[in-house]
Amino acid sequence: MTNAYDILCERGFVAQCTNEEELRKLFQEERVTFYIGFDPTADSLHAGHFIALMAMAHLQRAGHRPICLVGGGTGTVGDPSGRTDMRKMLTDEDIAHNCEKFKKQFARFLDFSEGKALIVDNGEWLRKLNYIELLRDVGASFTVNRMLAAECYKQRWDKGLTFLEFNYMVMQAYDFLELNRRYGCKLEMGGDDQWSNIIAGVELNRRKNGTSVYGLTNRLLTKSDGKKMGKTAGGALWLDPEKTSPYEFYQYWRNVDDADVEKCLALLTFLPMEEVRRLGKLKDAEINKAKSILAYEVTKIVHGQEEAERAKNAAEALFSGVGSNADMPEIRLEGTLPQKLLDIIATSKIVPSKSEGRRLIQQGALSLNDQKIQDVDYIVTADDLSEGTALVRKGKKKYYKLVLQ
Repeated sequence: MTNAYDILCERGFVAQCTNEEELRKLFQEERVTFYIGFDPTADSLHAGHFIALMAMAHLQRAGHRPICLVGGGTGTVGDPSGRTDMRKMLTDEDIAHNCEKFKKQFARFLDFSEGKALIVDNGEWLRKLNYIELLRDVGASFTVNRMLAAECYKQRWDKGLTFLEFNYMVMQAYDFLELNRRYGCKLEMGGDDQWSNIIAGVELNRRKNGTSVYGLTNRLLTKSDGKKMGKTAGGALWLDPEKTSPYEFYQYWRNVDDADVEKCLALLTFLPMEEVRRLGKLKDAEINKAKSILAYEVTKIVHGQEEAERAKNAAEALFSGVGSNADMPEIRLEGTLPQKLLDIIATSKIVPSKSEGRRLIQQGALSLNDQKIQDVDYIVTADDLSEGTALVRKGKKKYYKLVLQ
């Protein structure tokens, strides 16, 4: 059987590892319990979490046991990694609500039957800790100069780093220690921006328990130009269908750059690597076939096969003249016509603001029924609708069905 570590390497997940040779041997010799932490900063997981969940799914399929750690404790502080400012403080009610939403979404990716995976909340131990005991028991294992050398703290140094956030690394390291004690967890995984925090947990386990544990980071989901993938005009690409519809989700992956297709197929689908490489070699118009497969596969994983089929049919109705547009995102007009088109697209969140809507119109990037709109004050009337609907296009590939209620 292929070693689980080699599976992650072949598909392009691995960025850094504390001891590659020992970890590969561990995967070969035993069923490894490993974890990734998810702080409840919102009420849905997003595309940035997607790659981590896929790494977990591949390891579970290879026979190992994942722990999804929700941050009921660490969420009260907020991770400064990758941040230029302090995160918004969440209430206990918000944290509990978001944790419950996360737990439901994990089931899309992992099998939780018969102890094959666990969901654990670090609030179980972090919220019970006595501060003085924590300082004496754990704090003595950390040196300030070593912590300040971490990238997550260095980039905040000039703008100000609160003492609250400075404690985050200690809390995350303590999580690894506690999971090792409770569940025999031997591996922490996370995005590459978590490297310093993960190393701290590996070191704390060695100091306090004398145990050998490991850390591994996956590559962040980025485009070929180095920019983060998974951002839309409306913000994050959410895994919750109420926040990003399955059709919009499908369209996002259908429209990725040609250079990113093979990487996304490897990281975000379960297709065999032989097929991934074959599809990645397609050129020119043929690469669109690979993009359609990518969009279908990722939508199926996140939203299920039925929603993937519906999204595919809606896309084909637009671009191929086949299929059904019944599942295209709808803009339901509130009130009666006539109405200003700019008001309609801003109210329906097709654009984040009216100023962005004006910019689109001025650039010729907004169409109504395949006619470019050039007047920022264009008024939509009943004449623009056929059988109560009209077609709005934003840019080249984003379509919405305008429906009169």
